[in-house]
Amino acid sequence: MGKIILRLDRVMADRKVSLNELAEKVGVSNVNLSKMKTGKISAIRFSTLEAICEALECQPGDILEYSNEE
Repeated sequence: MGKIILRLDRVMADRKVSLNELAEKVGVSNVNLSKMKTGKISAIRFSTLEAICEALECQPGDILEYSNEE
């Protein structure tokens, strides 16, 4: 079975946006955003994903990637 990989760290680096800056724009705690950035979450709300995409001016596909490798 494949898995979803979060590429938030890469998009943040490309946009030169810090964790604190993004957390403030999105309205999510630094701790929760850090977990997203490192891929240590099992779910994400669409409203949070929408806010991240708006803040980073990107598409969900820029942040989420599917891998069928185990």
